[in-house]
Amino acid sequence: MEKIQVYLRKEELDALREIAARSGRNVAELAHEAIRKVVLKPQAAGPVAVWGGKPRRMSIEHDSVHDEP
Repeated sequence: MEKIQVYLRKEELDALREIAARSGRNVAELAHEAIRKVVLKPQAAGPVAVWGGKPRRMSIEHDSVHDEP
C-alpha cells in the first residue's frame, strides 16, 4: 500500500467524518471502499438476465401476471 495526500473541501471532509462516526469505520476505510466501488467497478460475473422469447407484457404491466387464473 502507498500513502497519498488528498485535499478535500471542508464540507466533504465533514461528511466523511460524520459517516465514519455513524458506521464505526474510519475515513480511510470509506475512501478505500469508494474507490473500489466507483473507480475500479468490478465487472459483473455473468449475464443478469437472458430472455429468448417474445415479450408478452410491457414492463409497466408487470403485476398483471397475477390477474390471470
